[in-house]
Amino acid sequence: MRALVIDEFGVLPQVREVPDPACPADGVVVRVAATGVCRSDWHAWQGHDDDVTLPHVPGHELAGTVVEVGPDVRGWVVGDVVTVPFVLACGTCATCRAGDQQVCPQQSQPGFTRWGSFAERVALERADTNLVRVPSGMSPVVAAALGCRFATAYRAVTVHAAVRAGDEVVVLGCGGAGLSAVMVATAAGAHVVAVDPSPAARAAARDVGAHVALDPRADLPAALAVRLVDATGGGAHATLDALGSPATAQAGVLALRRRGRHVQVGLLLGDDAWTALPMDRVVAWELSVHGSHGMAAHEYPAMLAAIASGGLAPAALVGRTVGLDDAATALAALTAPTTAGITVVVP
Repeated sequence: MRALVIDEFGVLPQVREVPDPACPADGVVVRVAATGVCRSDWHAWQGHDDDVTLPHVPGHELAGTVVEVGPDVRGWVVGDVVTVPFVLACGTCATCRAGDQQVCPQQSQPGFTRWGSFAERVALERADTNLVRVPSGMSPVVAAALGCRFATAYRAVTVHAAVRAGDEVVVLGCGGAGLSAVMVATAAGAHVVAVDPSPAARAAARDVGAHVALDPRADLPAALAVRLVDATGGGAHATLDALGSPATAQAGVLALRRRGRHVQVGLLLGDDAWTALPMDRVVAWELSVHGSHGMAAHEYPAMLAAIASGGLAPAALVGRTVGLDDAATALAALTAPTTAGITVVVP
């Protein structure tokens, strides 16, 4: 099969022929119909993820058709059209039994701990725990766009941020995850302030429901937070850092009103992993700071129902589709802080 292979961190990966993946006994092989290009893939390419060993095939947001089924799989057959969370949970540990498969300590991740979906085929473990059936009528491109950024944003907004109608919400960074968060928060009835230095990203945020779209300019976190407090009429009930930088994380916490909730969606890796937050404010104002790490397969039905009802329209977030031969260029484009919309590779 053809796949995009990283041979050296930071060096543009190349498409070449590699062996077809072997089917796990408890898993399936999927013929990839579409796979999203995510900033997490960029981090993997840059060598920021210790789980990645070379050579490596990135890609973790995917949809496609099952072409091979392992002998231990009970719920899936050849021909099923599926997507999958980026965390493949074990399904049996205490964390999974509690319903928190997205943080399973025994997890594997296509595109990180194992070869991923920037390829014509991908092997997926633990199929009965992790596969999600793509609803009839949903295109593979849209289904692929759900796998990491949209699902992560959906859970971040509905569970961690607990956004309700009338809440003031700030979303920092309007790439795929940020635009998803804007859409979900707006659908919940919140007043949403989006922040991004890119005019195209701000325009896209307005298109999916943001009431205000601000340019952060060159403001330091405290100065940006002052502007955000003003834009939210006294501070946000919830802030989401969808970019992942010390400045956006700090501004997000400082922009909260008392008892507010900050959700860290964007990754903080490498030198940024130990980002300092204003913990004096966190304590004095009883603020909450949450991480958001995807969404378990069993939580997909509520999100899919909201899409089916028309309340959410993730198709609007897909900026463009490219072929596998252009996937490396699309990956390199994520070197910019944010890119408007989601790029999807169609192998």
